[in-house]
Amino acid sequence: MTDSDDGEVGALVRSRPGKRDRLVAAACQLVHQQGVEKTTLADIAQTADVPLGNIYYYFKTKDELVGAVIDAYSMDLRTRLSSLDRHRTPKARLKALVRDLADQRELAVQFGCPMGSLCSELDKRDDDLERTAAELFTLFIDWVEQQFRSMGRNDARDLAVALAASYQGISLLTNSLRDPNLMAREARRLDRWIDSLGE
Repeated sequence: MTDSDDGEVGALVRSRPGKRDRLVAAACQLVHQQGVEKTTLADIAQTADVPLGNIYYYFKTKDELVGAVIDAYSMDLRTRLSSLDRHRTPKARLKALVRDLADQRELAVQFGCPMGSLCSELDKRDDDLERTAAELFTLFIDWVEQQFRSMGRNDARDLAVALAASYQGISLLTNSLRDPNLMAREARRLDRWIDSLGE
């Protein structure tokens, strides 16, 4: 191995995410694909390439790891919504959001909406995880409401809930019927709907 190769390998090792980050990323992936109940700590450790015993250094329980998944989903959602600020008008931001959601249709065909699937599963519980997961929808709806309010709509909250309900409903149908065209068509309908609501 040359000095140059040694430097490249060192850079790769340094750039590899830490064990905790790999565990959370693996948990996010597996919880979306399999659900919370079917996902084991052993599955997560294997996917993350982390020894099973090391999980307990970072997370005392599976619920703590699921809490970290919710936090990761929240951070990802905040980042996605913040990225839409590059669009100059609230209408453009809403339409960009709809396009972004529609771009996830192939993933929805396979596993449904990550946020919706997680909230639906955790809703069967009555604990802090269920309430924390529900805050993901609040975050989404609040952002959409702000856009509609900036368009001068007095019914901004109702419109935001309608948009969220439309997306979650079409995600479920897209997944159940294994048809990505359903989500593409609904995205076009939502685009026209947003246009009809004024500036």
